[in-house]
Amino acid sequence: MPSLAGRTAIVIGAGRGIGRATALELARLGAAVVVNDLGTTLEGTGRDARVASTVVGEIEAGGGRAMASAASVTDFAAVEHMVAEAIDRFGGVDVLVNNAGLSSSAPIWEMDPDVFDRVSASHTKGTFNTIRCVAPHMRARGWGRIVNLVSRAGLVGIPGAAAYAAGKGAVFALTNVAARDLESSGITVNAVNPGATGTRMVLGAVERARAQGGAEAVARAARMEAALQPPEDVAALIAALSTEEAGHLTGQVFFVGCGEIGLFRPLGVEQTASAAGGFTVEAVLTALGGFRPHPLDGPY
Repeated sequence: MPSLAGRTAIVIGAGRGIGRATALELARLGAAVVVNDLGTTLEGTGRDARVASTVVGEIEAGGGRAMASAASVTDFAAVEHMVAEAIDRFGGVDVLVNNAGLSSSAPIWEMDPDVFDRVSASHTKGTFNTIRCVAPHMRARGWGRIVNLVSRAGLVGIPGAAAYAAGKGAVFALTNVAARDLESSGITVNAVNPGATGTRMVLGAVERARAQGGAEAVARAARMEAALQPPEDVAALIAALSTEEAGHLTGQVFFVGCGEIGLFRPLGVEQTASAAGGFTVEAVLTALGGFRPHPLDGPY
């Protein structure tokens, strides 16, 4: 059986849903777990320390070791302090799971700029800050596992999700860069894209789609609901990528949904055209006319 005994994991956004399931699974494998969660709403308002402390209690009740953290991952100094606390309490940091992130739904012409900044920063700055703070310690130990949560909102696009998609697209890019920066240090960096999962974010999206009315919105809500998977399915993949046995995998993006896991292929050029003697606007328009555009289908 794979084991994380003697390892320490920091799970960001560990108070609910996928984060909670991941924290519990890593603890089951023997890791000491830092349960980081502010206990905010999806749009980042309010705080509730009980959200993280409840998960800590669950881990300790099962014989594991854990500590709660209310550090905001958009605050670099707070993340530094959280990492230092983890090292002082448990002796090091070996695993980082970036699961936190806010969400907001509005068409781009109605998106509030402050909401856009807050939501996108929770993903972009949050992921950078945590990786930046743990990387020196992992490099010194010559071992580390980093798993970032991404979304097809950022890879493909979902209407009304500009802030969330911008943040998740940035996490995808950071995963690709960090994997290459840290490969020689014994640190793997991978991303997991969950399909529809029974979390407050997805369940809220289902209800919003229903509330829109109209055949297409209702059908989309039904498809999402039918595809729902338990958070524990996602946690199993994240935990597997955190083990010694997954050391050959880095810079990869995985999908998990409907009882299947998959590996995304890297982005590549699918259709090409050339012009002898170089391109003019007219020649480019001719070439574009021969391309087969991809439909703007959503993930669901």
